[in-house]
Amino acid sequence: MHFRSFASTGLILLTAVSLSFATTGDIIKAFPVPGTCPTGLAWDGGSLWLADLKTDLFYQISPQDGSVLREIPAPTYRPLGLCYDGEALWCIDGEEERLLRIDPETGLVTKNFESPVPQPTGLTWDGQYLWLASRGLKELHQLSTIDGTTIVSFASPSGSPQGLAFDGNYLWVADRIRNRIYMVNPTGGEVIVMFDAPAPYADGLAWDGKNLWNADFQSDSLYCLQIGEGELYTRKDCKTQQVTFTHEVRNYGPGTMNSLDIFIALPRDYTNQELIGELAYNPAPTDFLTDQWDQKVAHWHFADSEAGALHSVALTAQANLYDTRFFIFPEKVGSLKDIPKDIKKLYLVDDEKFDLQNPIIQNILQEEVGDEKNPYWIMRKIFNAVIDRVDYELSGGWNTAPTVIDRGTGSCSEYTFAFIALCRAAGLPARYTGSIAIRGDDASLDDVFHRWAEVYLPNYGWIPVDPSRGDNPVPEEQAGAIGHWGNRYIITTWSGGNSEYLGWTYNSSEEWTTTGKCRIYTEHIGEWTPINPGEIKTVKMIRSGDRCEP
Repeated sequence: MHFRSFASTGLILLTAVSLSFATTGDIIKAFPVPGTCPTGLAWDGGSLWLADLKTDLFYQISPQDGSVLREIPAPTYRPLGLCYDGEALWCIDGEEERLLRIDPETGLVTKNFESPVPQPTGLTWDGQYLWLASRGLKELHQLSTIDGTTIVSFASPSGSPQGLAFDGNYLWVADRIRNRIYMVNPTGGEVIVMFDAPAPYADGLAWDGKNLWNADFQSDSLYCLQIGEGELYTRKDCKTQQVTFTHEVRNYGPGTMNSLDIFIALPRDYTNQELIGELAYNPAPTDFLTDQWDQKVAHWHFADSEAGALHSVALTAQANLYDTRFFIFPEKVGSLKDIPKDIKKLYLVDDEKFDLQNPIIQNILQEEVGDEKNPYWIMRKIFNAVIDRVDYELSGGWNTAPTVIDRGTGSCSEYTFAFIALCRAAGLPARYTGSIAIRGDDASLDDVFHRWAEVYLPNYGWIPVDPSRGDNPVPEEQAGAIGHWGNRYIITTWSGGNSEYLGWTYNSSEEWTTTGKCRIYTEHIGEWTPINPGEIKTVKMIRSGDRCEP
């Protein structure tokens, strides 16, 4: 991002060129605040109001250049959250934990009542009610302006909610510890969009009808942030890694393994990953094949393996891996009718792991999805249904979706099958992806691997959804499993179900025939090695975001 600075006013503006590549959360403009301890922020329809807990003043600020239009004394020695209800300002008295309504023309306090929650921080107005953030309870509360009675409450996105804003449809919440800003569904509390705050101590928030404003306590600055425009996703925190995936098959005998076929799925460039150079194989494959899902695999064939024979094959890939996050706004998602016919044909079909007409699947759809038409909310309601009914348990075997839901436990693969089955039964195309994962240190081994789902959202395309990782009571953690890849996975497998070469597995598979008694042992290992980006000659960008520089 490129900035142009104006020393005379402290104003910072994005250049036109950089703005054209901007995305949600990017800074449009910024300027310093008049004090050194900014807290609450409000929008009155034409200007900003900022509270400062050191000067104990409210500043009316021009959104054009950051100049102070006027200032009035705050009716408290610790002003925190601030909002505007169309006629008057509301402020949190942080010392007494009370809510005050102030006439901005006279400074007269016209209403004063006790906060119903401990440690109130953020405050906003939704056109009828107040919303209050509580750091003490880690909750958001909708309040009556008559006496502060709580109407609705739910968990805050994370543990330290600060500023609040309302854009007419959604709440916006700043968290100073996580240094993130969240868009929240006011009826259910789900986090829909989240992004990194522009500075380290995000506090007050305000919505001006188009853009979101943020007051940052540490940088003593006001930021105007772009929302809902530009690129669909952002990429950051590039890791350049090498992974060697080894698949071994040993015949302990005493009989003969007449034939052995090993298949390894081939990774490719994708939104979250860029391959560097060519894939390497050891030994050279017998041939290369493509299954009905357009998944390419390397194939090795071996014949007449006596007792004690060991066959080891390996694939090595180098890649740039990115932390990648989509910004999905439900109102911008197309309808089910907008989904291409070829996508529907492939990814709405039934299969043995899904059992779409099973009463368990159909009853959940009726109970949880109902007559919902928006593909995003169909996906989100199904996501909630799965994590409410299934607990994570890593055990042998992959059961069908109805069995997993009825049993109430499952592995990552079983969560994925249950989620896909419900999506397909609801008319939403879904598939799965399989990966090799970095386990802790960048130099690590993976012998567990990880699988998750993808759903097709019109106007956005294929979006990752990981219900097993999102099975967490914290809303931020749930949202982190939707439209997000961490920079610790290389995806090898994209599949809609039972593959002619991989079956229901991912990363690799094997088939054999034997004569006599044979004990066959298989092992699969992904070995990770970090690479110095300086050794890479060129790095090709897919779309947008950060890159690994040579």
